[in-house]
Amino acid sequence: MDRKDYLIYKLSDEMKACTKIDSELFRKMDVKRGLRNEDGTGVLVGLTNIGNVVGYKRNEDGTLDPVEGKLFFRGYEVKDLCRRFLDEKRTGFEEVAYLLLSGQLPDEEELRDFKGLIYDNMPLEHQMVMHIIELEGNDIMNILARSVMELYTFDSNPDDTSRENLMRQSIELCSKFPTIIAYAYNMYRHKEHGRTLHLRHPQENFSIAENFLYMLKGPDFSRLEARTLDLLMILHAEHGGGNNSTFTVRVTSSSGTDTYSSIAAGIGSLKGPKHGGANIKVADMIQHLRDNIKNWADEEEISQYLEKILRKEVYDGTGLIYGIGHAVYTKSDPRAVLLKELARQLAQEKDRMYEFEFLERLEKVAIETIYRVKGKGKTLCANVDFYSGLVYDFIGIPREIYTPLFAMSRIVGWCAHRNEELNFEGRRIIRPAYRCVTEEKTME
Repeated sequence: MDRKDYLIYKLSDEMKACTKIDSELFRKMDVKRGLRNEDGTGVLVGLTNIGNVVGYKRNEDGTLDPVEGKLFFRGYEVKDLCRRFLDEKRTGFEEVAYLLLSGQLPDEEELRDFKGLIYDNMPLEHQMVMHIIELEGNDIMNILARSVMELYTFDSNPDDTSRENLMRQSIELCSKFPTIIAYAYNMYRHKEHGRTLHLRHPQENFSIAENFLYMLKGPDFSRLEARTLDLLMILHAEHGGGNNSTFTVRVTSSSGTDTYSSIAAGIGSLKGPKHGGANIKVADMIQHLRDNIKNWADEEEISQYLEKILRKEVYDGTGLIYGIGHAVYTKSDPRAVLLKELARQLAQEKDRMYEFEFLERLEKVAIETIYRVKGKGKTLCANVDFYSGLVYDFIGIPREIYTPLFAMSRIVGWCAHRNEELNFEGRRIIRPAYRCVTEEKTME
């Protein structure tokens, strides 16, 4: 080990000592670690008109009762919004985007004009396309964040936070994310796997979901695939102001920074494995279970192997069954309920029902096994990540863009929350407090 490597080792060892804080101090000083209350609920830090996540009922005595999960966009229950699109067998993300950004559902003419505006803004500047092609690296989330920062240089008025300019930037970002992600993946595939580089132009009469699939892999996709991706985008478009990435966008927006810096920060937050990267964790775990469970129809064998995971005897040693449980939802995650419906239809279309049935069985057995091993301390359900990986696989979407697709959907919610943060009266920069608990020292 040379002197420089030794110094890094020494400093990192000292870092271990100086970052240690007695956990008892958090209790004594009533510090809400992770901005969570003792019962696991989030600390109230703001008010919003945009989205609401319901997973429990608080009683007068402060106790919580589990309830069936509900998700609301601007007061409309997402289940009702999606049911209309599903029953009519059409896409609806653009309609939901209009609702989240404006607070109102569009009429037919407004929706047509809004779709036209999105299409007009989908193409990228030639210079930006060349930069995406030239970028090194295989992480699409990082390429997305760098591309968002580059959009600042193409904006003639990037720092203006007037309502009109914020709305313009919001629509442009929602329009360009699908193009950036599709081009970035095709560039990655070309460089890493020697595949032909395809840069397809968006099509005027396609929805965002259809255009993304077209730009990603050409015209070879079914209507059901496009509708399922559209549903996933709706379900991921917004999830209240308290989720990590949206809160990041609101915190940075409160400082008055530009839209691109704020959204890039949100992308960095979403990339984390405890947030948007969770769908990769679920996909990896399910593949591991497929490889190690011989009889996918044997609930006893499934339960025995899951118990080994919970006891940290196999898999990644965390003792976690990914995709089961949620910070807010208890009895059910409404997003998972809706997605499961189209996942079943896709499985039938692809002749892969045996995989869907295994996942459905796994969902049931996992919850039963956790209760048996750890007790029923909290009511558990499968969350949306439990089925999203299987759905992406059915559609033919590579795992490298599972999390970028989350960002492609959530950009609408991020923009809506940024616009709200910058426009309500009496706004202040978000600045919580940390209490320093180190002892004072004197120089010798």
